[in-house]
Amino acid sequence: MGKTTGFMEYTREVAERRPPAERIKDWFEIYRPFPEPNLRSQAARCMDCGVPFCHTGCPLTNLIPDWNDFIYHGRWREAVRQLHSTNNFPEFTGRICPAPCEASCVLGINEPPVTIKQIERSIVDRGFEEGFILPEPAAVKTGKRVAVVGSGPAGLAAAQQLARAGHAITVFEKNDRIGGLLRYGIPNFKMEKHLIDRRLEQMRGEGVAFETNAHVGGNIPVQDLRKEFDAILLAGGAEHPRDLNVPGRNLKGIHFAMEFLPQQNRRNEGDTVPESEAILATGKRVIIIGGGDTGADCLGTSHRQGAASVTQFELLPKPPAERSPSTPWPLWPMQLRVETSHEEGGTRDWGVATTGFSGDECGSVKQLDAVRVGPPPKFEAIGGSEFTIDADLVLLAMGFLGPVKNGMIEQLGVALDQRGNVAADADYMSNVPGVFAAGDMRRGQSLVVWAIAEGRKAAQGIDRFLTGATKLE
Repeated sequence: MGKTTGFMEYTREVAERRPPAERIKDWFEIYRPFPEPNLRSQAARCMDCGVPFCHTGCPLTNLIPDWNDFIYHGRWREAVRQLHSTNNFPEFTGRICPAPCEASCVLGINEPPVTIKQIERSIVDRGFEEGFILPEPAAVKTGKRVAVVGSGPAGLAAAQQLARAGHAITVFEKNDRIGGLLRYGIPNFKMEKHLIDRRLEQMRGEGVAFETNAHVGGNIPVQDLRKEFDAILLAGGAEHPRDLNVPGRNLKGIHFAMEFLPQQNRRNEGDTVPESEAILATGKRVIIIGGGDTGADCLGTSHRQGAASVTQFELLPKPPAERSPSTPWPLWPMQLRVETSHEEGGTRDWGVATTGFSGDECGSVKQLDAVRVGPPPKFEAIGGSEFTIDADLVLLAMGFLGPVKNGMIEQLGVALDQRGNVAADADYMSNVPGVFAAGDMRRGQSLVVWAIAEGRKAAQGIDRFLTGATKLE
């Protein structure tokens, strides 16, 4: 490594965050630039650990020690090349991935782990600034055509890999802009959307074509794709939200998170949301049901919209402050996580089950009824713990149950697994020859890093299907 004793000489240091009182007034990313000398010191903390478990902690098997070494020596171009050898979009993972690599860092056994995520983000941003990241079009075209349905991280990763293998790629996106959940699910304060646009420019330079407002199984018949393309990749995500079947669920003011979050992203893009359809937290008492990343995104968005108060409920018990003994290193630790949105305000509560809603004479929600519950798997109600809380807006952020089945999936006749996701073999092909699946549509709701990894592996399978072999990695 660059400096063998670096992990003993330097402590973990992360980029400074803008003060909460400042950042909740805008939609820009919250981190300040990290000075290069500090970054090199952080890269020097990467040990000569012999077996780098960060490789296996990362679904992309990123070559983390290699690019840490390059950064310590100031060799940015080589770091950019090494980083992209396993990851198409480090600007995405470097911002919104929870960093399972850091959880499995060997230094993390008894010291704070290496700041892998921060270094990754810095490398790719420097790569774009310096002009190191350019289109890499294929030297030879195969004449084969592939349709990629869905423009989230899985679909985009597969599209880029397949284009570089020489195939003609068209990405179909049902929304008006490319990016999937990156565009309309992730708030701007976590990832600004110009980052997507600059990567799309590179992909267009590699020959990838993009079709927006193209709902396959809707205004684009599935059979048209079957006729026009040699292979189809289904990468439409897991968009079927988990609902809450309790009395009063039909009251006005109760919405899924993915009804709420995309509207603000559209406003940030300059779009106008009709007043009759607008879901806003401004001046309201907001309740978020669900304690995961999506719930935190709703929390940060509610702060910026000027909510009167925000309360976030989680069904599970409160995690321990430190790594639980049930998840020892190098496993992903079960422990309490404080997201940037939690720093900005609001109340969090655990072990709470919603039992119903009540409203006013206009049919709008005004109260949430709940009860405290015991641990899983039974979640038994605790006698005498019932309570009521005022609410003007309730956001359901309880996860997803797999892909939407009607439309494309039904028309194609692809088989589903026990969890309701598209079933696929080791090459990511479904039971329908030439139809592949990747990302949340195949795996179920997961992380951005898993989506990119799935897209890359599906590209390998498609390339083998079309040509009999593959050089993709």
